[in-house]
Amino acid sequence: MSSFQHTIKKTIRFRGIGLHSGKPVTLTILPAEVNSGIRFVRSDMNQEAPTPAFMDRIIDTRLATTIGTEDDAPISTTEHLLAALVGMGVDNAIVEIDGPEVPIMDGSAGPFVHVLKKIGRSRQNASRWMLKILKEISYQDGDTYVKILPHNGFKVTCEIDFDHAFIRKQTYSANINPKKFAQELAAARTFGFLDQVEMLRQNGLALGGSLDNAIVIDETGVVNADGLRFADEFARHKALDLIGDLALLGFPLLGHVMARKSGHGHHFALMQQLAAQPDRWDLVTYEKEGENRVLEKVASTTREAGDMLLSYLVPPSVALAGEPCMA
Repeated sequence: MSSFQHTIKKTIRFRGIGLHSGKPVTLTILPAEVNSGIRFVRSDMNQEAPTPAFMDRIIDTRLATTIGTEDDAPISTTEHLLAALVGMGVDNAIVEIDGPEVPIMDGSAGPFVHVLKKIGRSRQNASRWMLKILKEISYQDGDTYVKILPHNGFKVTCEIDFDHAFIRKQTYSANINPKKFAQELAAARTFGFLDQVEMLRQNGLALGGSLDNAIVIDETGVVNADGLRFADEFARHKALDLIGDLALLGFPLLGHVMARKSGHGHHFALMQQLAAQPDRWDLVTYEKEGENRVLEKVASTTREAGDMLLSYLVPPSVALAGEPCMA
């Protein structure tokens, strides 16, 4: 894991449709200054200030993760884009979007990652702040759970268990870095069951969904003519969603995230548990010691650490500046 913050080298643009709205949308990603994090701007509205990609802005976790702006302008289906950015080690960027939904592209983070790899990152002259887990933090709801354990790196273990003969139980587990993310997770597509897709469309949702941007499963198996990209593509996509949702913590994680049968709402609940227990984590950065770099605590006390993340849950740029949140 790099000890320095990074942004993208130049502006990039994507065009596509929203999965649920079915409407065309243009998304532009621009470089951003240090300690600013990922921020969204609705370019189709007169938005006064960018919206931080931060958990205090989450307004809906049904079907996808949606964040809201101060001007009541939602931005939905954020998880694939955010997974691509954090998975490829981008700390700071501005995302301009001319509609209420991030384009679904091919149903994965692959198209975003392909372009991000091509243009590359720009190292910035600032240390990367990381959220280091000291003690287990968990959320459980019946047989569903999601938790984070101490780990010297960022590891994800994701288990799914569907009552469908073609899927059943799958588990994906790996230490995540940009190379691993690009090779094993980025191309894993979202998926849904044929009868559920039809029901969603009757309710005005999944209007942009097609075999070009989702895996569709019927009673016997995958409907898509090209089949699966990975034997365990379903579990890999759930891991992708998990990474994208946890990007809304605002800091890279040093910990082992374990999830079983979880969804966006469970991921949000875990983040709330983390924010409420500042004695179980520290904000850390790398400091030079001789020829090596070692982790150093940013906060001197757990109370100070909690105040840096909370206000209740201030955006990273505000937390780092030590100023009250005006949002």
